[in-house]
Amino acid sequence: MSRTSPHTDGEIVQDFLSVAGLLEEPKLAQLYAYLAREEEATVQNVVEDLELAQGTAYSYVNRLVDAGVVVVTDDEQPRRYAAREIDLTVTTGAGDGEYTITPALIDAVGRRKTDADIDTYIDRHGVAGLATALIYVVARERGEVTHRLMADDLDISPLAAEMILQALRPVVHEHHQIDENVRHDTEEEVNK
Repeated sequence: MSRTSPHTDGEIVQDFLSVAGLLEEPKLAQLYAYLAREEEATVQNVVEDLELAQGTAYSYVNRLVDAGVVVVTDDEQPRRYAAREIDLTVTTGAGDGEYTITPALIDAVGRRKTDADIDTYIDRHGVAGLATALIYVVARERGEVTHRLMADDLDISPLAAEMILQALRPVVHEHHQIDENVRHDTEEEVNK
């Protein structure tokens, strides 16, 4: 496992465990992604915007603070919270793959419970597969690849590729600079 900034081994392990917890619990991932988007929010903002019960919102926020992925930015009442930047690169045990865990990936996992296409993709390909799909979505939105190329590269059907590309498109546009004038393939364009 490597990290882009210098940390002690203990801090890297703690970061990994904290991020693993986010990837295992979509509701926590959703809250982290919300705080990353908003830059700063109160628990009341969380309650209103994510439609969580107040007790649940406090519990989730406290869990994220305890995990070290969210920090208190203002101790005055009402307290304000912000997501800590995450950029963790993990190498597979066999050494044949490397995955970077970013806020975009955490956001995508957080959408699992509200987007059936993301949920199905994670069930079939795991979070590592979702991380790979995100790379293709960025490339697709920049006009560098087509859904058919993604399907061939990942050995999935073109329909499955298009479905996950469309499901992850909003995530990519929230987390990456994408030129809106770039033309990318869609089913309509392919069928013309």
